[in-house]
Amino acid sequence: MTKLAIVYYSSFGTGHAMATRLAETAEGLGAEVRLRRVRETAPDEVVQSVEGWAAHAASVADQPVAEPDDLAWADAVIMGSGTRYGHVTSQLQSFIDTLGPLWQEGKLADKAYAAFTSSQTKHGGQETTLEAMNTTFAHFGGIIVPPGYTDQVKFNDGNPYGVGKVTGESAELDEHDLAALDHLVTRLLKIAGKLAA
Repeated sequence: MTKLAIVYYSSFGTGHAMATRLAETAEGLGAEVRLRRVRETAPDEVVQSVEGWAAHAASVADQPVAEPDDLAWADAVIMGSGTRYGHVTSQLQSFIDTLGPLWQEGKLADKAYAAFTSSQTKHGGQETTLEAMNTTFAHFGGIIVPPGYTDQVKFNDGNPYGVGKVTGESAELDEHDLAALDHLVTRLLKIAGKLAA
């Protein structure tokens, strides 16, 4: 059984919905999954000043928070982050910055890694955000598993680096989003299984 850690940050809920879909699909494929949000690092008064942000924070307050051990435990990892100026959120980066001891011990290497993101606009920095996560995975010594154009669904979302959701007017996941997420996690688990063998 492949052990999969899904570690993500979501401010308004899109990333949470994407992570949840990945977890459900992975469990359906027989993986053991740890679904973990990263800690909120923005000041509470800032979070509370934005209705949607505050509502989402309250809705996930009782859910498990990511710890470095979740990555040490995993055979495969999917990280997710909203796009902030073409890069990962400060919240996800803060979590990544806690991983130095594991990195020094080589406990982040030789795992399969993949990434997902979302942005308000079509050209909102999704590719650079995904590539930023892939750069981090390379520093870990990880095996980066991009979806590439290995399934017809990738010609719908057009993103070979990971999965990206354009929220636009609606953060709801559509059939193309769901198919892209399913393909990503299925491919990741397949490669992780080959690595384990």
